[in-house]
Amino acid sequence: MPQTMDAEVVRAWCSLALEALGREREEIDAINVYPVADGDTGTNLYLTAESAAQAVEAVFAAHEIGRSAPSLADVMHAMAHGALIGARGNSGTILAQLLRGMAERIGTGDQLAAALRRAAEMAREAVAHPVEGTILTVAAAAADAAENAPTDALHAAYAGARAALDATPRQLAVLDLAGVVDAGGRGLLTVLGALVEAVSGEAPAAPVLSSARPALQARAVEPCEGGGPAFEVIYLLEADDEAVARLRTRLDGLGDSLVVVGGDGLWNVHVHVDDAGAAVEAGVEAGRPYRIRITHFGAEAAEPATEPRERVQRAVVAVVPGDGLADLCDQAGATTVPMRPGEPPASGELVDAIRRAHAREVVLLPNDASLRHTAAAAAEQARAEGVRVALIPTRSAVQGIAALAVHEPDRRFDEDVVAMSAAAGATRYAELAVAERQSWTSAGVCQAGDVLGLIDGDVAVIGKDLTDTALTVLDRMLSSGGELVTLVLGDGVPTGLAAHLEAHVREGYLAVDTLVYERGGRGTPLLIGVE
Repeated sequence: MPQTMDAEVVRAWCSLALEALGREREEIDAINVYPVADGDTGTNLYLTAESAAQAVEAVFAAHEIGRSAPSLADVMHAMAHGALIGARGNSGTILAQLLRGMAERIGTGDQLAAALRRAAEMAREAVAHPVEGTILTVAAAAADAAENAPTDALHAAYAGARAALDATPRQLAVLDLAGVVDAGGRGLLTVLGALVEAVSGEAPAAPVLSSARPALQARAVEPCEGGGPAFEVIYLLEADDEAVARLRTRLDGLGDSLVVVGGDGLWNVHVHVDDAGAAVEAGVEAGRPYRIRITHFGAEAAEPATEPRERVQRAVVAVVPGDGLADLCDQAGATTVPMRPGEPPASGELVDAIRRAHAREVVLLPNDASLRHTAAAAAEQARAEGVRVALIPTRSAVQGIAALAVHEPDRRFDEDVVAMSAAAGATRYAELAVAERQSWTSAGVCQAGDVLGLIDGDVAVIGKDLTDTALTVLDRMLSSGGELVTLVLGDGVPTGLAAHLEAHVREGYLAVDTLVYERGGRGTPLLIGVE
């Protein structure tokens, strides 16, 4: 297996890590009992990785404009910087510092073992009072194993990290009591597993996550039960090294779980304190703090002290591709989030939309299969702010339209969610796309310029003409029955396509109605739904 890394490998690493953390986010949250049993380690790591991935994509996008390829150093530093500015929680902040350490070595061509060693050292230095049995222990074990491996340092690092993770309950009493491994260490193992897959093309076997014993899960609802600090304070800080050194000393006297990561004038500060104001004031004295986030442990369901207006009872938040569908959903009362081609919304955009909806209850419709984990992370954040959120995993805009059509805000919340879920689930979806290059598909080999008909996410038809391919897809979908066909047209479709498809349905399928919407915007030329 090659041990070298390049910019594309790092890009793949970011994408795979984000996907894996999305899959395992809830399970990692469930075993989060240290340093505070607030059940958010998986979510924090996901949000940190999401910020890192966005920074990497931005570098590639900038180089595409100039028609050049980014260097390994450029991409690694972008990944580390993105993690730094988006770091959440104790583990997310430490992960950002680990990536910064790796960027220092990998970006200069050093071997993986040296990069892991530098990462482990910098992460430990960033923590005011390092504790064994945590993410720091797992990081150090990965570096040790990589350094001692005669060959295949990457797989050795993963194996060393996995063994260290399994041993964390014997090092930290609270983990042993709960019957779990360290949540931060488990998240780091996921990130390392993504690196193994990015380099080798094969994902390592993931360990089975333990679940906390019921007593500890109950404690997670009241994380301050043991008398620990009441607030988590996080902010970005522009300051010089000397000022940050003084800040560390002051914050260490105010609370615990102190982690300060970064460098070159930009830092991410994380601390648990009873006096949140004093922690922020210390940052003001050190430099310029911004993006200040203060979380009161155990008060996640509390309403804001003052509200500019009364919350509505219920709202729908929907991701929509194109202005036409945005207008349609707006008219139906939904708060919309645009889905731009090649630029999927981040979880923060979804959270902002939920806040804009200003409702006690929110139904979230992602309307794209690739947004499943992003939407789940956004829902978790909104719930922490006291909003009751139901995520309906719609995989296409036509499923979202079907769900919105049966939405009744006057029904009980659970009944409304069930009805909307049933409508979305009863809607088969298809889309037509144009192949950009030759590739293998589930329907055979396609060439650049071919029209692909995807049904329920899989390529089912390969054609040369958009209209003919659409007709074939429609016939396949209606062969198993249907009462309503929904057509959503993008820009650039042939004139008269909708009328041609409507006539085909009317003539060939009795009692099947057709609805047509103009989506507008670039991207997929045609979406089809069959209910």
